[in-house]
Amino acid sequence: MTYGICNLSIVALRGEPSDKSEMISQVLLGETFTILEKDKYWSKIKLSFDNYEGFIDNKQFEFISDETYHKITKADEIYTAQLIDFITDSDKKLSTIPIGSRLPLLKGEDFFLNDKKFRFEGDTFSGNLPKTEIIQKAFIFLNTPFLWGGKTPFGIDCSGFTQMVYKLCGYKLYRNAREQAKQGEVLSFIEESEPGDLAFFDNEEGEIIHVGIVLKDYNIIHAHGKVRIDTLDHSGIFNADLQKHTHKLRVIKKII
Repeated sequence: MTYGICNLSIVALRGEPSDKSEMISQVLLGETFTILEKDKYWSKIKLSFDNYEGFIDNKQFEFISDETYHKITKADEIYTAQLIDFITDSDKKLSTIPIGSRLPLLKGEDFFLNDKKFRFEGDTFSGNLPKTEIIQKAFIFLNTPFLWGGKTPFGIDCSGFTQMVYKLCGYKLYRNAREQAKQGEVLSFIEESEPGDLAFFDNEEGEIIHVGIVLKDYNIIHAHGKVRIDTLDHSGIFNADLQKHTHKLRVIKKII
């Protein structure tokens, strides 16, 4: 096997090996992956975090050894906790990084990307947080613009939003809503749900196409145009601005 690590703040993961191809997700600093295929300009990868596959530009990652890969994947996952922060290299050059960036094998304030040493002096988190923290982390992204394939405060999609919020609390969700809907325990009624549970919505063909996080008092926070709060009822999501239902409820799942 061949392995790599993202050495830049935010890198596009594309559906096909082309800059013109759809961005299906993003790879953040410190994320590791298996390289499935490699040609002159692009590599097909599988992310370690959620097994999501796509194509990444060869100029936007570094190869790492088997030993380094396994050492990182077995170590505690330490992530940055502020919306935007920065790291410095040994030459004091700054790089900005988004919330949820991984700091591999962090010791004190130092970590390495291959042989290059970096320093991070901001707040971090690791381990599992209480379920109540899910809502607090969700509010961090409020008003973030919708971006298909996005996972950051600069732009995020519905499943990227739920995945990142759960990640910030120490829990792993799959990348897209259809796969996330296979996780957790089914709840029969909205009344059984509690803040932090996930609500899934389908289209006319019965395909899961949207997901959001349940709040108290029959509200939901989700990414639709932007990360926003709307009303949740037995029919689905009611958008007060549009005065209509925008999404049809399929199922509510308790993940933790």
